[in-house]
Amino acid sequence: MTDAIVVLCTCPDQPSADLVCEQLLTRRLAACINQLPGVTSVYRWQGKVERTTEIQLIIKSRMPLFAELQLCILTHHPYEVPELLALPVSAGLPAYLDWLKEETP
Repeated sequence: MTDAIVVLCTCPDQPSADLVCEQLLTRRLAACINQLPGVTSVYRWQGKVERTTEIQLIIKSRMPLFAELQLCILTHHPYEVPELLALPVSAGLPAYLDWLKEETP
C-alpha cells in the first residue's frame, strides 16, 4: 500500500496555474505537477450552467501532506471554491513512488 495521491485542481489561466505549481513545489507539497491547458469545464454555479476553458493540474503528492497542500491551494487560487480532489494511488512503479516520497518529505 502507498500513501501517494493524485490531486486534481483546475485554474482559470496560466499565471494562476504557474503560481499554484510554484508554491506547491517550493513547499515540497508536490513532487510533480502536469498542466493540461485547454480543458473545457461545464458545471453548475450559483444556479447557472457555466462553460469555461481552464488549465487542469494533475498534482502528485502524498496523503499526509494533503491538509497543507489544500491550505496552500486555497491561499493562492483565485476561485472562491476551487476544484480540489485527492485520488488514492493503489499501485505504481516502485522507483517512481520512491522518488515521489523523497521529493515530498
